[in-house]
Amino acid sequence: MLARLKSGEYHPKNQMNSSGESREAWHPRNRQDCDAILRELHEVLASPHFCNSKRYPALLQYIVENTLAGKSELLKERTIGVEVFDRPPTYDTSADTVVRYTAGEVRKRLLLYYSDFGRNSSIRISLPAGSYIPEFLHGHDHHEEAGNGASSQSAHTRAVDGLLQTDGEAPEPESSVASSNTNSLTDIAGIVPRPFSRFRGLAAKRRTWLAVAVILVALVVAGIQWRSSAVRPQAAVDDFWGPVLQGQHTVLICAGGVVFQQQNNFSGVITAGKDIEYPFVSMQIASAITQISGVMEHYGVTTELHSSPSTPLTVLREHTAVLLGGYNNQWTMRLLQPQRYQFTPEPVESIVDRTQPQVHWERDHSQPYSSADDYALLARFRDATTDSWVVVLAGLGRNGTEAAAQFATSPHYMQLLRDKIGRDFSNQNIEAILKVDVIDGKTGAPSILTVYSW
Repeated sequence: MLARLKSGEYHPKNQMNSSGESREAWHPRNRQDCDAILRELHEVLASPHFCNSKRYPALLQYIVENTLAGKSELLKERTIGVEVFDRPPTYDTSADTVVRYTAGEVRKRLLLYYSDFGRNSSIRISLPAGSYIPEFLHGHDHHEEAGNGASSQSAHTRAVDGLLQTDGEAPEPESSVASSNTNSLTDIAGIVPRPFSRFRGLAAKRRTWLAVAVILVALVVAGIQWRSSAVRPQAAVDDFWGPVLQGQHTVLICAGGVVFQQQNNFSGVITAGKDIEYPFVSMQIASAITQISGVMEHYGVTTELHSSPSTPLTVLREHTAVLLGGYNNQWTMRLLQPQRYQFTPEPVESIVDRTQPQVHWERDHSQPYSSADDYALLARFRDATTDSWVVVLAGLGRNGTEAAAQFATSPHYMQLLRDKIGRDFSNQNIEAILKVDVIDGKTGAPSILTVYSW
């Protein structure tokens, strides 16, 4: 007990189960403690309960590494969603429960692992219910200590040390799905332990072949993930916004403005003209502004918000512009005129393919505005009028504009766009038509209908 007190801090909180196993909550205090936990983590990740998945190992590795690094402030649902699962910073955690669901599954798989393979582990990793901060437990099974448990534990320790010492060089760590996680095992512990199996009932020869198979599979998986990391989803967002933000300190967000008009029974608003001093924006446009501003802040670029009716051409020529809104934004209507996909003149509100006028997309006016599916145009092009890059995020209605902004700021959707184009689009002019489900006035997930690039 004195030796264990020197290597870690014990708390009076114990865990005892029906099999006679007593374990104590334990906080690592030095590098050796962290090394031991990281070795345990690698063995857990190499087990059948985790090695065939991407999400569960990514979450478990992220929370353990950040806990050991003393960064518990990063172990919050939204932060985990952004860092591990590539969600946008403004994503709705109440609608997208990927973190909570995955944490529950990790919690269950840890219990199954220690029930099946890890009964002899001197250290256990657990995830308490309702928390994203893992707990480390230290202890032994009483029935083993009564017999030859101490000798088997020391033998196991010698086997671990022998495996690490006989390796000619440190193996590469197993790749994580979370590309943005920078707290690697080498950053925390300075070592890279090799995953290995604990199936003690197997003969020595069978263990050797199993170890070889595990190493080969790990190398193949690492190679595949290394290749895929070159086109990681976040890179697609970088490629889309990179040309737009190059050399820019300020980006202009030019939002369409509206005024209420009861005579318009479909949407309830009309476009605000230059004579309107205080135009309104909808909640959906406000959401789009927030999403774009968040991305600009991520890239270290400030934003200026302008209303389209009061924005002169001289201002557009001074900055890269992000145009939000379609029919309520005069600059969107004007700068799209030379492009292939554009908005038709009112009162017929639709998006048309200029090369095939018979192809168009419009909302179902027989349905209430809050129930009619929307369509949106996402475009990025070098405009001859302003002599600068222009990004257009515009729906036929306000839901389409919100969905287009979500699309343009999401690593997942940007990767889908790049896959659709089929080549590097970092310096391409792009137009994409999106379909957006609308339910009870709420904006659903966008989907790509067609893409054109040149």
